Amino acid sequence: MRRLRSSTVVLGGMGVLAATITACGSEPDKRCVDPLTREQLPRYECDGKSSGSGTSGSGTTVATPRGSYYYGGSVSDNKVSGGSFNKTAVDSGGFGCSRTGGG
Repeated sequence: MRRLRSSTVVLGGMGVLAATITACGSEPDKRCVDPLTREQLPRYECDGKSSGSGTSGSGTTVATPRGSYYYGGSVSDNKVSGGSFNKTAVDSGGFGCSRTGGG
């Protein structure tokens, strides 16, 4: 039986540790989405810099975001599914992570 060198074991263990830390600390994907059609939009549509407008209390025209941020899920034919508009409802999870809430 072949014995592993200590450097091989240490490097392998560091790789597993790095993967665990990266997976637990990662954020879910964040996309700008139209809440009614679930169509993916350009990011500026969620940042309030869109061409749509509304009126403030003083009568001044202000930019109104058309979209909202959607977390997780996937995109198919420019439509999102499998995620949530609520960031805390999406479990980014990963190897070694404990689930602490959501649903």
